[in-house]
Amino acid sequence: MKFRFCGDLDCPDWVLAEINVLSKLTSVKMRLLCSQVIQNILGSKIDYEKVHKLTADAKFDVGDIKASIVALTFIITSAAKHDVDSDTLSNEMQQLGLPKEHSVPLCKLYGDNFIKCQDQLRKQTLRLSYFDSVKWRVDYVISSSSLKNVTEPCVKICFKVRENDSGTPQSVAFTLSAEKFRVFLNELKQADSVMDTLNAM
Repeated sequence: MKFRFCGDLDCPDWVLAEINVLSKLTSVKMRLLCSQVIQNILGSKIDYEKVHKLTADAKFDVGDIKASIVALTFIITSAAKHDVDSDTLSNEMQQLGLPKEHSVPLCKLYGDNFIKCQDQLRKQTLRLSYFDSVKWRVDYVISSSSLKNVTEPCVKICFKVRENDSGTPQSVAFTLSAEKFRVFLNELKQADSVMDTLNAM
């Protein structure tokens, strides 16, 4: 059976196993555990001491706790990546065996934090560095041949990039001949066109 939160693929077997484990929690503790997981997705650290207390009644061992957190993280992030609404996610969770009283708090928290989760996932996607600034200039280099001196333009480019929002900017400088610069500019235009097409989808 295919599920939208899995990108219209089968649900992984390990997630099915953890859904069975999560069913042992009360609905209130399920909500509190989901809250911890969502806050972790949004950038906060999980309070493992609090989670251990939440799962003590269900007799979760350390392995169960970690596996449950990983399963909930997968469910929430995968649903957000595939743009699944909370009602659809709730229905799919119940089809996979998660009781309704457990899927309701999960999907309520998911729905409340849906946009925030998507924004956070976008920030983490294929983001290796950030551009601070770009500087360039054209220099003319005199090259001599057997017949006469020839003046050839070359383009000097300097990018200021940082590895993350708070990192120190680093300079990346290079020089291109006029011919190589035309190729470089054409490839940048093609990449920009592809990104515009993806943004319009």
